Amino acid sequence: MVSAEFGSFGAAVRRWRDQVTPESAGLAAVGRRRAAGLRREELALLAGVSADYVVRLEQGRATHPSDQVVEALARALRLSPAERAHLFRLAGLAPPGPGRVPATLTPSVHRLLERLTGTPVAVFDAAWTLLLANPLYTALMGERPSWRGHGRNGAWWTFLGPPGRVRQDARARRAMEAALVSDLRATAARYPADPRLGELIAELRAGSARFARLWESGAVGRHEAARKTVDHPQVGPVTLDCDILTVAGDEVRVMVYTAEPGTADAARLDRLARSAPARPGTAPPAATSANSTAVSIT
Repeated sequence: MVSAEFGSFGAAVRRWRDQVTPESAGLAAVGRRRAAGLRREELALLAGVSADYVVRLEQGRATHPSDQVVEALARALRLSPAERAHLFRLAGLAPPGPGRVPATLTPSVHRLLERLTGTPVAVFDAAWTLLLANPLYTALMGERPSWRGHGRNGAWWTFLGPPGRVRQDARARRAMEAALVSDLRATAARYPADPRLGELIAELRAGSARFARLWESGAVGRHEAARKTVDHPQVGPVTLDCDILTVAGDEVRVMVYTAEPGTADAARLDRLARSAPARPGTAPPAATSANSTAVSIT
């Protein structure tokens, strides 16, 4: 139920922030707290924006948040579909309609990330844009400088971004690229009116000859379970099994990395987990955060 008190964007964010406990958002409640809800710094962390930006939004000094920022705040605040639509309207934006690639996460997906603290996990939408990543995924894959536009998209990183930490032979790389293009083609068929998806595909076709050839050839493929080696600068090479799961009824892909128990790789992953911050990772909206999670599909 949307309250009449939520009369401005800043007021709505502030009141919804007060209603989300740190525990429900997967955060540890540290120190003395004047209220049960999230602090501004915690909301900023969950949404991938700066704390100063949250302050300016709540005080009405930042008056034109982008749709990416509003979407990130709605996810961090765990808003219902009606509340999310209301927040978009308060920002002066049209709520994403049924013709757009969904970017919302169900509570069950949030809980999945919260509970898999010892496992690197990232959640992508149907266009392979990163929605959430847990701290161990970020620690494993590293953080990269923020990129504008489609910098949070895994397909963009795969075809146009700099090399990541995952070591791949040519055969595995070709199979992954074909599967990714096939996946994007199927998503574009389901959401032909999504403007951001159309812009992403146009940019990839213009900027990557490899993507353009695969797209025009009608290449098909599907994501398979894979064994990958991540060259980590602190713990050394870590060989992990990578599985991509789909959530029934949701347009999201959950990428999970696991190590074979009792191996040196499992020990390295455990060591990395102990050094990772005990907080959820996020996918920062471009140009509002200093860093973003590495988003290569590899």
